[in-house]
Amino acid sequence: MFVAIGNTPRDYAWGSTTAIAEFRGVTPSGAPEAELWLGAHAGSPAKMADAATVGHDDLAGWIAAEPERALGPALAAQGARLPFLLKLLAAAGPLSLQAHPTPEQARAGFAREEEDGVPITAYDRNYRDEYHKPELIVALSETFDALSGFRPLDEVRGIVEVLRAADAASGADAPGAIDLLASHLGGGDRLRETVEWLLRDGRGGDTGEAAWVTERVTALAASEQAAQSPYALSFETVGSLAEAYPGDPGIVISLLLNRVRLRRGEALYLAAGNIHAYLSGLGIELMAASDNVLRGGLTPKHIDVSELLEVLDFTPIAPPRLEPEHVSPGVEAFRPDVPDFVLYRVVASDEAARVPIDGPAIVLAEGGGLVLRGALGTASVERGEAVYATPDEGGIEVVGDGVAWIATTGAGAA
Repeated sequence: MFVAIGNTPRDYAWGSTTAIAEFRGVTPSGAPEAELWLGAHAGSPAKMADAATVGHDDLAGWIAAEPERALGPALAAQGARLPFLLKLLAAAGPLSLQAHPTPEQARAGFAREEEDGVPITAYDRNYRDEYHKPELIVALSETFDALSGFRPLDEVRGIVEVLRAADAASGADAPGAIDLLASHLGGGDRLRETVEWLLRDGRGGDTGEAAWVTERVTALAASEQAAQSPYALSFETVGSLAEAYPGDPGIVISLLLNRVRLRRGEALYLAAGNIHAYLSGLGIELMAASDNVLRGGLTPKHIDVSELLEVLDFTPIAPPRLEPEHVSPGVEAFRPDVPDFVLYRVVASDEAARVPIDGPAIVLAEGGGLVLRGALGTASVERGEAVYATPDEGGIEVVGDGVAWIATTGAGAA
C-alpha cells in the first residue's frame, strides 16, 4: 500500500529560508526552514495527505492503530514503532556540537533518569527514550559542510604550531594561551582531558583560563598565517563559529575535529560516540528514531559534561565518509552497520529500477515526477512529495524523470 504523506518544515533559527522550499518547488515562507520530518516520530509525525485513506491524520496515529498493516508483523511485534526518521535538513548556520549514545548507553541512561524521577521534558534530561541515534547525511547542495570526529593527532599538533607562528607574528605576542592549550593536549588522555577542561572551565563565564584561550585562538584564526596554512578551512570555521557563539569553548574544540566538506551525493555516517556538528548546506538525513542527544558546545541548551565524556569516542579517525554500494543501473545504497535503516538513491528513467524492501519504506522525490509500483499498488509522486510504502509491497519499481530517495529498514531490523 502506498500512502501520500507530507509535513511542515520546522523553523529552527539555524535553518535556511530558501533551500527546502526550492527542493520542494514551492514558494519560501520567509521564515527559517531547518528540517522537514518524514516519519512517525512524536515530535513531528508526517501528516496524511488524505486522512480518509487510512482513517488517521498522521503516520504515528495509523501505526499505533494498525501496526501489523503499517509496519508488518515483525516490527509490530517488536514495539510497534518505525525505527527510522527521514529528514530534509537545511543549515544556514552551525548546529550544536553533539554526540549520540550506543544502544546500551541509551537503555541504561533512560532507566537511570526514570528511576531518579527526572521529568521526560525536563531541560536537563539527557535520555528521552531507550534508543540509539546513529545518523547518515547525504549532500544535496553542491557542498555540505560539517565537523565530524576527532582528527588525527599529527593534524592537531600542526594546528597548534600554526597558532604559535601566528602569535609570534602578531606584534602583540602572548604565547601563554597557546602554551596552556598545548599543555592540556600533551596529557596522557590528551583529547578527553582537553575537551573536559574546555567545557568545564570555559562555560563558567569569561574569567577562566579556557575563556582566555578561546579568545586568543579566535583572534589568531583570523591571521595571515592561519589563512595560508593547510588548515585554512578549519580556521575560517573558527571565525564563523565565534560570530554565532562568541566565547563558546566549542570554538576551540572545533579545531580538534575533522573539518569535512561533502560534494553533492557524498555521505557521512555518524556512529555512536562521534562528536559532530553540521555547519551549512542541504542534505538528506536518515537516522534511528530517537531524541537522545548529548551536546558539547555551540548551543544555549543543556550540556552534561560528565555524561558527554562517557558517550564520546575520543579515538582519532579520518572523516567517516560512507561510500555508496552499486546495486543495479541507476540504484545506489548507503548501507551503514546498523539494522535501523538503509538509504537508496534511484536515478529514474523510462526503464524501471527496482529496490527490494522487506520493511516499511518512505520515498521522497527530488527534481521531477516519479511513478512507483509495488506488488499491490502504484503511486505518482511529484517533485518534493513523499509517500509511505507498507512492507507487503515487497519492492518498489521506479520510473520517471527525477530521483527517488528511499529510506527503509536494513537487514536484521525485524
